[in-house]
Amino acid sequence: MTELVLIRHGETDMNRELRFQGHVNVSLNAIGLEQARRLAARMAGEKADAVYASDLLRAQQTAEPIAGTLSLPAVAETGLREQHFGRVDGMRVDDIKRELPDAWAGWMRFEQDFAMPEGESTRMFHARVMEAVYRVCASHPRQTVVVVTHGGVLDMIYRTARSLGLDGPRQSEIPNAGFNRIKVRQGGIDILSWADTRHLEDLPPQPVYDQQKLLETEGKPRAA
Repeated sequence: MTELVLIRHGETDMNRELRFQGHVNVSLNAIGLEQARRLAARMAGEKADAVYASDLLRAQQTAEPIAGTLSLPAVAETGLREQHFGRVDGMRVDDIKRELPDAWAGWMRFEQDFAMPEGESTRMFHARVMEAVYRVCASHPRQTVVVVTHGGVLDMIYRTARSLGLDGPRQSEIPNAGFNRIKVRQGGIDILSWADTRHLEDLPPQPVYDQQKLLETEGKPRAA
């Protein structure tokens, strides 16, 4: 059994603009840097044996102060990267609708085998993420590991823990710089806590990409 403290990276300007970030190597904005600082302060009271992070800049910038507080190196793990959206990486929703309407229509079906042009399907993404998670756990049995990653990655882990399947919109809150705790054991994943943002209470409201609300607004039937 391994306990993971899962953290989504701090806020970026692309988050605030509700862009598809994917593999774009964007940095944290001022709010995101403050979120990272507060994460590090909160981790001062925690015990951890290792820190892993996606190799993308926004995750690395979030992990660095945490690793410093814990006096541990932040190990880069490419398997913890966000989903690759191909040609859509970095684009706003309105731009996708205008420039790639067929791709947007496909995305709105929320089907596990759909991929944006030149991108990664949800099924492929899920396999990559869970392989990385289990690889980290195998390296740290009976230990506690901090994992700094992305919203899509956390969605894949949440779905796996809750046996939700990969079709359909996201069903969990995944705020920037939130704390999430799970135990990975033989045969399953237990969620201990999710979307804890007490350390961020007095910061500006976060931008929220709500897939369920988007689906309702677009008037599309939910995928089976």
